Amino acid sequence: MGPALAKEAFQAVNIEILKAGGFPLNTPSIEGMDEILYKYGSKEQIQYIDEAIIKIFKEFNGMIDIFGDYNTRKLSLVDPKLIALSRSSPKRRELMEAYMNRMASGEFLWVLIPYPCNSFAQEGNMDLFTYGDFIKKALLLDKDDPVAEWEKILNEQEKIIAKLCEFESGQVYVTGEDTDLKLSVKGRKWINSAGQHNLPDGEIYTGPIEESINGKIRFTYPGIFQGQEIEDIFLEFEDGKVKNATASKGDNLLKELLKIEGANMVGEFAVGMNYGITTFTKNILFDEKISGTIHIALGSGIKEAGSKNESAIHWDILKDMRSLGSKIIIDGKTIYEEGKWKI
Repeated sequence: MGPALAKEAFQAVNIEILKAGGFPLNTPSIEGMDEILYKYGSKEQIQYIDEAIIKIFKEFNGMIDIFGDYNTRKLSLVDPKLIALSRSSPKRRELMEAYMNRMASGEFLWVLIPYPCNSFAQEGNMDLFTYGDFIKKALLLDKDDPVAEWEKILNEQEKIIAKLCEFESGQVYVTGEDTDLKLSVKGRKWINSAGQHNLPDGEIYTGPIEESINGKIRFTYPGIFQGQEIEDIFLEFEDGKVKNATASKGDNLLKELLKIEGANMVGEFAVGMNYGITTFTKNILFDEKISGTIHIALGSGIKEAGSKNESAIHWDILKDMRSLGSKIIIDGKTIYEEGKWKI
């Protein structure tokens, strides 16, 4: 699946699927369909998900998602309530649960790959050719043997995870600019993400114990949801749930998203590890991997990590940890300080 503008990627992927003996179903999205739905659709139509789509996520063996867009701002004028409405239908949640559960069990294989397009290049303040080089570097395609490089990263990250697993209580304390957040990962699994699914990759993450999250956090970078920017996000948690939320821009959308069932709780806590990504491009596929950053996801949790939270959304929001005084402390020991590991 992916945008119709990525036809060369569809063709290349189809060749490899057929050579491997697979049976591809192509679902390219046509420009303008989302805008048309929000402009002319009823509430029932905006929430509608065809049973055929749900069947695909319940029965197909895997998904290759080509990530690109012709216009990242196409939904900028859409009422935030309609965007939240489209994400809160029971069918959307059924689809998300099927996807997350099958993904966690290994029954449903998936990969998300970026496609160099002008809209993404423009968001990153680059021309298309520079952006193409940026993607190559982020995916390590500039190396002689990219697979070997990802395997090296896999091993390096595994060493860090082994150290993290040595802490018995699993009590995590995050401090930084306007941030004082406590959570527990006791009994939860840390996942090593190094080129297996997300491309680009390079992060370690887990699903924190839902009710353990308390305190406050201010996010450095804007949260992007369906092309709309939500800037200067500040969240306060009490016993795992958001009790206060503000944003200097997109505050209405933030509050509408938090009304979605399960979206006011955290499903993921992660640390970015990709040293080839140094520029914030307003593309979460890249930005969440920036070394020296952390991100949390509101909504549906990481099942294979042990998370129990369920929601129709999984929304990553990013904080820079390279600023003075930023730390991650576990069991009283500083393990991460100002963007660098101490273990």
